[in-house]
Amino acid sequence: MARIYAIGVGPGDPELLTAKAERILRSVPVVCAPTACPGESSYALSIIEPLLDRERQEVIIQVFPMRKDQDGLDEYWETAAATVAERVLGGSDVAFVTIGDPFIYSTFLYLYRILREKYAEIPIEVVPGISSINAAAVAAGIPLGQASERIAIIPAAFKEEDLRQVIENFETVVLMKVSRVFDGIYTLLRELGLERKAVFVSRVGTKDEEVVFDLELLLGRKLDYLSLLIVKK
Repeated sequence: MARIYAIGVGPGDPELLTAKAERILRSVPVVCAPTACPGESSYALSIIEPLLDRERQEVIIQVFPMRKDQDGLDEYWETAAATVAERVLGGSDVAFVTIGDPFIYSTFLYLYRILREKYAEIPIEVVPGISSINAAAVAAGIPLGQASERIAIIPAAFKEEDLRQVIENFETVVLMKVSRVFDGIYTLLRELGLERKAVFVSRVGTKDEEVVFDLELLLGRKLDYLSLLIVKK
């Protein structure tokens, strides 16, 4: 039976694709890629575009709105799942591409739940990818964990008290999607005396990669959505 491949395409550098991901992407007849808004390009698709043959392969851009309040988004996910399932049940393998790794805060997870519930007969094969977490740690030269050190990976939009507890209780904390809440996080880090123990990384693995250790320089700036903060005590 045809199947769905959930493929992590890494943080941005095409050379970080796994050999398995490249093999599948070159061979499948259908490739699905997410975007946040209708008419916008897909960042995941831009990473793998050189591998595709548009004359032979169908490329479908699917809209997955990105917002904290997820009320009303089920319609988008249901539509995307139905489109993928239609191709697979028609006999075509489908690759759904997502930046980073499919099982770490990825767009694919919205689809995965619906596919498991409504199309359980369709096989799903997940191809892991290098996450921005790993790539950012390397770019900054900061090991994430050693010996008995504990690592926490959380969305940055936590309540301040919850965020404080996590930072106090773990040796390494990775804060995902910090762009909209950076100034507040910086204030908390200063209060805890950790503003010099953190690094900001955005667009890792691309020509626009930015690694900043002096966090004060970022205050008031409009930061890239594809960014994270590593706090290493």
